[in-house]
Amino acid sequence: MELFSLRTVPKDVKIAILREMGYSSDGVYISDKNGALVIDPYIDEPVKLDNMMILHGSEVILDNNPLSVASYFEDYGENL
Repeated sequence: MELFSLRTVPKDVKIAILREMGYSSDGVYISDKNGALVIDPYIDEPVKLDNMMILHGSEVILDNNPLSVASYFEDYGENL
């Protein structure tokens, strides 16, 4: 499995990846299968398509800000 940055991936490809995972996007925000906005639990903000991060080996989608990433690894790092 190859790791890559989503920063360089075109928007339409990001949306296609999300659809394969059961999510959707209006081009700005990410929605779950019920149409609700995906909220980053660490910053309590909706995750934007341009700032999304999909964690390797999971279907967890977070905002790619340092606080969310560090908090996630602090909470789940031992399980990875």
